[in-house]
Amino acid sequence: MAKTSTGAAMSLPREVQSKPEPKDQPSSSSPSPTDQFSLLNIWLILLAPKLLVAVGYHSTDFDVHRNWLAITHNLPLSQWYVEATSQWTLDYPPFFAYFEWFLSQLVPAPVKADGCLQIVPVGNYGLPTIYFQRATVIASELVLFVALQWFINTCQLYLSKKRAYAIAASLALSPGLMLIDHIHFQYNGMMYGILVLMLNCARLDQHLMCGFWFAVLLCFKHIYLYLAPAVFVYLLSGYCLSLKYDNKKSLVNNVVGLIQWTNCLKLGLVVASVFTVAFGPFAYYGVLPQLFSRLFPFSRGLTHAYWAPNIWAIYLFVDRVLIQVYKSVPLSRTILQRVFQFNAGLLSNPDMLNKSTRGIVGDIEFFILPTITPQITFILTLFYQIMALIPLFFQPNYKRFVGALVLCGYASFLFGWHVHEKAILIVIFPITFLVCNSKSLLAPFNLLVSCGYVSLFPLIFTPGEWIFKVTFTFMWFVIFYVAFNAVVKLPKNVGGSSGIMFHRLTQLYILGLVPLILFTSMMDLFESKYEFLRKLEFLKLMLISVYTALGIISSWNGFSWLYFVDETLW
Repeated sequence: MAKTSTGAAMSLPREVQSKPEPKDQPSSSSPSPTDQFSLLNIWLILLAPKLLVAVGYHSTDFDVHRNWLAITHNLPLSQWYVEATSQWTLDYPPFFAYFEWFLSQLVPAPVKADGCLQIVPVGNYGLPTIYFQRATVIASELVLFVALQWFINTCQLYLSKKRAYAIAASLALSPGLMLIDHIHFQYNGMMYGILVLMLNCARLDQHLMCGFWFAVLLCFKHIYLYLAPAVFVYLLSGYCLSLKYDNKKSLVNNVVGLIQWTNCLKLGLVVASVFTVAFGPFAYYGVLPQLFSRLFPFSRGLTHAYWAPNIWAIYLFVDRVLIQVYKSVPLSRTILQRVFQFNAGLLSNPDMLNKSTRGIVGDIEFFILPTITPQITFILTLFYQIMALIPLFFQPNYKRFVGALVLCGYASFLFGWHVHEKAILIVIFPITFLVCNSKSLLAPFNLLVSCGYVSLFPLIFTPGEWIFKVTFTFMWFVIFYVAFNAVVKLPKNVGGSSGIMFHRLTQLYILGLVPLILFTSMMDLFESKYEFLRKLEFLKLMLISVYTALGIISSWNGFSWLYFVDETLW
């Protein structure tokens, strides 16, 4: 692939340089494209529901971030990653710590008096602190809206702007961000805004800025290491190496000048500068070991407390099923013991059987199936990521890059160690930028977003927010199901019987979420009246995790097939 110069790296992609498409052109009486495709109205409309839920439920993450405000405000930088008065210690990378310090400087006197900046084991705060922290989330989400608006504005064709607007609107209105950030409480909107900046820089062939924004993102939240292999290979092959291809896309022998040393130097300086600004002060104070031990606590268990909907949720479900088989079918006991070599004594302990997880972080107990180690999860994740990176190395264009990001996110979510259910957004965001390429992608996309967003419902379990989370998610899915079907391209080879069958099965599976939500919601509603329902609390969590896990795994399979087989998409 021929390399661009420094000036050409800032040029627009081929899609921008092509002639306007004759159809779907705005009429002379239509609003200007700038007004027609502005996200300002969406931002203003979203203020109402965000303010509505501000005084409702919030998770322990609220006190986590309140404690981080207190730590960064009251202590010198050298003690930020050492202080441990609260169990909610600072465990995000330095840029997020700097961000918390900046917010702490804006805390007004009434909020300080409310206890917002006190370093205590458990926070004692009221409405002033709640209002302030909620406001910081709303304000920080402007990064996402600015990034999405830039994505729309850099599309030159009217039809492309239409598609870009559908993509941007779906992400701006994401039920995941509404549930996780504005109810549960986090700052994912700002993080994904930086991810969108990185993606759009890649679309515009701005490789240096792509590397810059991803380095910034890693220094804010290290979960995005899930995507790092795809970013590394894309920048390596597309910017640092000079790989040339003939019309058949076979690698041409080009030993001389293979490495673009100038590009390597520039990219290395950009990335190194970002990490130096982030970690340099902590290296100066000699607290890097404490910092990294906070960032990578490998002592945590395989699954999070709520069972993220991945491969391990299915694995754990099978373990629980085998337990019931062992207890109910005496003839099976000898066979199961010989096959799995487990400790039968554990199955006689009712306390152990009744616990699905243990500890603050939800460490898991296996009884029959072999225990999964961190090494196994690492090998599986790495294997599936490498499979996705091979096509990207030989074809480092924007679409292939985003596809590799999606598969790296899938692999990390499905096979990773101690994965949070909230991490599904790391797959949903990049795949959304591809959904308008072909209707072939709609089936795995719809399966992913429906199962992914429903899997977040157990995080918000209070009755007051039930109608909100269900209604908001349902409206989002209906609106964008119609919108994406209206704007996506038709595939060159429309379906076939297998494609039609997969699409119909996908729709049936998504409809199956409706009775699942109703059943688990009825359990929530009546468990205060009936004691036996309180004893089945984990049942509804398991049902949601297992059902949505099957959907997400199917989505991964469908997307993987398109990524590796359908070359016309990439």
